[in-house]
Amino acid sequence: MRKIRIAIVDDHQIVIDGINALLKDIPEFEIIASTTSPLKMLEILKANEVDILLTDIMMPGLTGQQLAKKVKEEFPSIKILALSMSGQADIVNEMIDDADIAGYVLKNIGKNELAIAIKKIADNGIYFSDEVLDELNHANRIKKENDETHLTQREIEIVRLIEKEMSNKEIADKLEISERTVETHRKNIFRKTKLNSVVGLIKYAYEHRLINN
Repeated sequence: MRKIRIAIVDDHQIVIDGINALLKDIPEFEIIASTTSPLKMLEILKANEVDILLTDIMMPGLTGQQLAKKVKEEFPSIKILALSMSGQADIVNEMIDDADIAGYVLKNIGKNELAIAIKKIADNGIYFSDEVLDELNHANRIKKENDETHLTQREIEIVRLIEKEMSNKEIADKLEISERTVETHRKNIFRKTKLNSVVGLIKYAYEHRLINN
């Protein structure tokens, strides 16, 4: 049976060494190449036949997202498994949309889960860690709630100023509108979000990414 040919790129050599140690004794796998440079990985892929690319996300020179997109354009037969410390939903969705990645796992997984992910992807399946799926589901729920609430850009702007503890008068002066208009916007914001306190509104704003942490 032909082995699954794997290439690994991560800007930390210790991570590469760890993955190699985990996979080297699995008879179905063959580690073709590994490097700490995403740009060098593109050269490696030109010279070697690879089935699955394991790529880190946060790398200097070329991010995992950028590398995955280039690999999908230049080597469409290679399946991509992303490995990261975090399953941030916007990054995962970007890689799914732009590079059609086959999987995304966190670096806290063990040998068995990594092996299962690789085998499933090699068999034309997909594999996403439970934590990553939870993040995606949460992000989808937040997006749906934002769409349903439909705060206007002006209302979002006022929420951000409320978070800065600005009074109605201060907000009115900054936006060059009347205090009455600010008060109307505030009432609409609380009505749409079904909230009744500033603390609740600020919590809602952070959870729904109306305000950046």
